[in-house]
Amino acid sequence: MFTGLIRECAEVLSYHTNVLRLRARYRPKIGDSIAINGACLTVIALFEDGFSVELSLESRHALAMENYEGSVHIEPAMRLDERLDGHMVQGHIDGIGVIESLSLQENGLDIQIGLPEALMKFVVPKGSIAIDGVSLTVNEVFLHAFRLTIIPHTLENTLIRSYRVGRRVNIETDMFARYVYHLFHREKALDWKSVDRIMALY
Repeated sequence: MFTGLIRECAEVLSYHTNVLRLRARYRPKIGDSIAINGACLTVIALFEDGFSVELSLESRHALAMENYEGSVHIEPAMRLDERLDGHMVQGHIDGIGVIESLSLQENGLDIQIGLPEALMKFVVPKGSIAIDGVSLTVNEVFLHAFRLTIIPHTLENTLIRSYRVGRRVNIETDMFARYVYHLFHREKALDWKSVDRIMALY
């Protein structure tokens, strides 16, 4: 489990035979879980200047693999005794979004990201979402896209500052939205008005 707060931007040294080697200040242990651009991977080797993780076929099919070069976001798994900032992130990528527009604002950057229709039902206005592992808040939801505002601190400390229109990004939707949908969708059609009504009962 993760929080969506990036520990650092690590340097990709190589990607060969499905093994990704990274140079990083963070020092994990073999077997540790670590999120790389939001995807939970396992550390398989350690080096003086970093570590390696292996990507399964399932992972390679689910991720925007073209972004696993240059620099990547890394976040070690959270500990139970840590304060929870960000939001609950599993490191399980649901799909790939595409950046449709970037618009500088007075104190941040607005980003609109297109998403497959099958995932849009899990994107909630003012809810949480992870973009390449970064915990963010959804501002506005459209039919096939959603809008975020990135504050200057996040821009300075993540790779989002380098994003361009057309870039594909790893998306993890809110786990609670997925669970609620899965819980009810077999019984009846579920919309967010129904969820609000159910939540008001507690």
